[in-house]
Amino acid sequence: MPTQVTAVINQKGGAGKTTLAMNLAAGLARRGNTVVIDLDPQGSSVQWASQGSAPFPVPVKQLQGQWDARSLRQTFRAFAYVVLDCPPSLESHASVQALRACDLALIPVLPSPVDLWASLRLPLEIEEARRLRPQLQAYLVLNQMEPQSALSGAMTEALADFGLPVLQATVRRRAAFRTAALDGVSVYQMGGRGAPAAADIEAIIHEILAP
Repeated sequence: MPTQVTAVINQKGGAGKTTLAMNLAAGLARRGNTVVIDLDPQGSSVQWASQGSAPFPVPVKQLQGQWDARSLRQTFRAFAYVVLDCPPSLESHASVQALRACDLALIPVLPSPVDLWASLRLPLEIEEARRLRPQLQAYLVLNQMEPQSALSGAMTEALADFGLPVLQATVRRRAAFRTAALDGVSVYQMGGRGAPAAADIEAIIHEILAP
């Protein structure tokens, strides 16, 4: 099976990129050899994995110097899944190359029209990347959803304006995600406390890996 490269990207900080990237990678690791590539200059993924009392279930790497889609795929060809935790900016070399390298772009957004409209450049960047990689798929992932809450009319309108499909699976607002980050583990390593959060991630994986 060829390596699948997934970029978790949003030009706006605070949308939950690293949380999604790290737990997504932990879930994918249950299916095949997986690595996280931390492209954020702040090194959030590396810091997350280094502070745990138990080893994180996947290696977290940083890329040094200039790189492109071909060199990334060549370097990590031994892995079934590569997850790119991208910087909170579309101006960086890393974000541009990530979109050119990935098979799938996941865009976590908060269930607020203001947060979504702050990311409106992304569809244009994705269309540009598709000129080089026509098979690139991209989805919005609703993050920090409140249980039983319905999307507001303004949010539904904002999603339509964005012009990208939305995954049916969502990530709920759960204390387990915050605890996992603080403890340097994935929600899969938290036993029963993390089970509902792991189920959120599993639903996303099932949807994106569906044939």
